[in-house]
Amino acid sequence: MSFLKISNLSVDYKMRKETVYAAKNINIEVNRGEILGLVGESGSGKSTIANAVINLIDEPGKISTGTIKLGDLDINKDTSKILNYRGKKIGLIFQDPQTSLNPILTIGEQLIETIQTHINISKEEAKKRSIDLLKEVGIKDAENRFDNYPHQFSGGMRQRVVISLALCCEPELLIADEPTTALDVSIQSQILDLIKKLTRERNLAVILITHDMGVIAETTNRVAVMKNGNLVEVGPTKEVLTKPKEIYTKSLVSSVPPTDKKITRFIIIEKENKTEKETNLKILNRWTKKRLTEQDLVQVKNLSKSFDDNFFTENSKNSVIAVNDVSFDIKEGESFGLVGESGSGKSTIAKMIVNLYKPSSGDVFFDNVCITKIKRNSEMMNFRKQIQMIFQDPYSSLNGRLKVKDIVSEPIKLHNPSISRIDLDNYISDLLESVELTQSSSERYPHEFSGGQRQRISIARALATQPRLLICDEPTSALDVSIQAQILNLLKDLQEQLNLTILFISHDLPVVRQMCDRIGVLKDGKLCEISNTEELFHKPQNEYTKELLHLMPKIESIYN
Repeated sequence: MSFLKISNLSVDYKMRKETVYAAKNINIEVNRGEILGLVGESGSGKSTIANAVINLIDEPGKISTGTIKLGDLDINKDTSKILNYRGKKIGLIFQDPQTSLNPILTIGEQLIETIQTHINISKEEAKKRSIDLLKEVGIKDAENRFDNYPHQFSGGMRQRVVISLALCCEPELLIADEPTTALDVSIQSQILDLIKKLTRERNLAVILITHDMGVIAETTNRVAVMKNGNLVEVGPTKEVLTKPKEIYTKSLVSSVPPTDKKITRFIIIEKENKTEKETNLKILNRWTKKRLTEQDLVQVKNLSKSFDDNFFTENSKNSVIAVNDVSFDIKEGESFGLVGESGSGKSTIAKMIVNLYKPSSGDVFFDNVCITKIKRNSEMMNFRKQIQMIFQDPYSSLNGRLKVKDIVSEPIKLHNPSISRIDLDNYISDLLESVELTQSSSERYPHEFSGGQRQRISIARALATQPRLLICDEPTSALDVSIQAQILNLLKDLQEQLNLTILFISHDLPVVRQMCDRIGVLKDGKLCEISNTEELFHKPQNEYTKELLHLMPKIESIYN
């Protein structure tokens, strides 16, 4: 008999002019000892279902029809009891552990408070239980770490603390909402193994919400696919992923970067015209096409960067070495990947290349010119024009007060102040068309676009100065898998037709495999290995590289 049973659930938001349905007639069951995966794009209704289960639907939203039964409890009818169930019978793990923890309380204080809220035991008993929980989730030296604050833990350790908070009152249902999205592959593997272990040992019923199909393949027993508030398909994980019945499910599966081979481009099954639109690059008429050569465009030589706790003052005894004697080159027209865990130095290297950080030692050469030694701003502007960057979060990297046309035109006017209004408008129109946005988009603000559309705006802005080098710093990690596939295809098209040189930074190894010609692997600020992409995936030389490849979630594992 199922422990959680959701029957004909509908959640709607009554707006002034219309009623928006976040979930429509949903039927889902979860058994004890089972992990049910809930997948779909942003806005598909995944988190709405989770919030409905814990009775946390924000106004003006409400459950309009259906029932949610947790064992013998009818959550819709017994709303007074849900306060006691939330945290006690139902444990919650959220995506960002930093925002889930109170920064002014120690980990121990937060655990004791949660335990004593639901269980009538003494403070000493609560402390002992808390330390045991920290040990169970893999926190080393738990007795001492008990008195630490959240900021004293790494991202993976904070997520372990959040899991211990979710389990501290021995819940029977665990809801994990994107619990590993913000984590590196090695930490992600540890957290998922922990959830699977606890599910077995405690006979938990688990709902795992994610858009990572590799995680679904390796972690869940069954999977439910959501789209626009509707339940598209539900069934055993292997059956749904290997023999999807619905077009949308096929689209999600086909959009996942394969880990066992390199493909030319991603297949986008579900498009309005049923065929993928070719990128129409009118900006080619304005772009000076470069000839592909074997010459190095970028040379990084013995680059090091250290920071200090005291306002980033360098070279003190307390300094932290972020990048340690790193050297590599990027040929013109090449895609070079940098991979590694958070804190490995990837983004620091990128910021030194674009001259946002000054190296502690070493040099960066661009087209045989040492740009780290340039002192005059007027001379540096010429290189800033040729090197542009796309950031991880398109929402925070775009000015929310400006219209799209002003965002895209800003770098154009900076580097070409004499351009006429007509030429500027035409150029902006061509740029937006090149990233598959309509001309009417230019009059709208960033908040009026989806995450994928905002990233297209970021790409258009980066292309505005006709750069030779495009640095992509985790450009798709915040996007759903199908939107990610569209953006990656777009970058492939742009590189081929504009002969862009790309530095692609990511901790997503399958994505890097599809996008890059060569890959450099970073660990603790040091370069472990550089190799051609396929050689690295087939015959990694460094033990750390072998570990990363072993730990990455593989959708292909479902076929075994």
